Amino acid sequence: MPLNILIAVIVVVLILIVKNIRIVPQSQSYIIERLGTYLTTWEVGIHVKFPIIDRVANKVSLKERVLDFKPQPVITKDNVTMMIDTVIYFQITDPKLYTYGVEQPLNAIENLSATTLRNIIGALELDGTLTSRDVINTRMRSILDEATDPWGIKVNRVEVKNIIPPESIQEAMEKQMRAERERRESILIAEGQKQSAILVAEGKKAAMILEAEAEKEAAIKKAEGEAEAILAIQNATAEGLMKIKSVGADDALIRLRSLEALEKVADGQATKLIIPSDIQNLANIVTSAAELIKK
Repeated sequence: MPLNILIAVIVVVLILIVKNIRIVPQSQSYIIERLGTYLTTWEVGIHVKFPIIDRVANKVSLKERVLDFKPQPVITKDNVTMMIDTVIYFQITDPKLYTYGVEQPLNAIENLSATTLRNIIGALELDGTLTSRDVINTRMRSILDEATDPWGIKVNRVEVKNIIPPESIQEAMEKQMRAERERRESILIAEGQKQSAILVAEGKKAAMILEAEAEKEAAIKKAEGEAEAILAIQNATAEGLMKIKSVGADDALIRLRSLEALEKVADGQATKLIIPSDIQNLANIVTSAAELIKK
């Protein structure tokens, strides 16, 4: 064989070998077919295929993907039509099933999510739809994950991104929310007025109690003072009587003192004068007084 032909053959073989060397990157898998039949799945690393008879049928990304579908029209149990926008997070777990399981798998997931969403929302009323996002997400994820399992797809999460009710429903909801806010405001105002009235009443009550206690203390002090004054007068009277008795005063002296007191009473200031009934004894009193003076 001539040298040129040999070199040409070697070059062709090298070119074929180089062209059939494949490096599979991270998070990807290659589906290899031989003569149109599935042969194997290449994982991460370097691989070589036979030229002409082997081919790379599909390159599959194993990363998690996000499908954001257009809003879907759905009808609730109480016949309200609304638009619901969903987002699906999925991941390919079996490249072979993903390649051969279903034609256009992404389109199949979109149609499946739309029918599943209609079935779920159709069993709920409007209020339940607006307040049950977690329930809708969980049920959709469970149904889609089970349905896409034969396609080699794992549905990780389903999120209801937006729920758009009709304009008439939105207006009614806004009016209801406005009325609810006004009701809460009225309740707060009434509660504030109630608390204010309670505090004012408690203040008046405390003031009246303090005033009554003050009057009580003043009355007690006044009574104590009067009692002390009466006691002092009685003590002074008793003391005076003891002194009179101690100096040996007899009835004549006592009557003289009574006459002096009578004189003071009749000093022109009084309008009435009461004379003792035993005035006939006045001479005896004067005589007794004279005798005392002489002594």
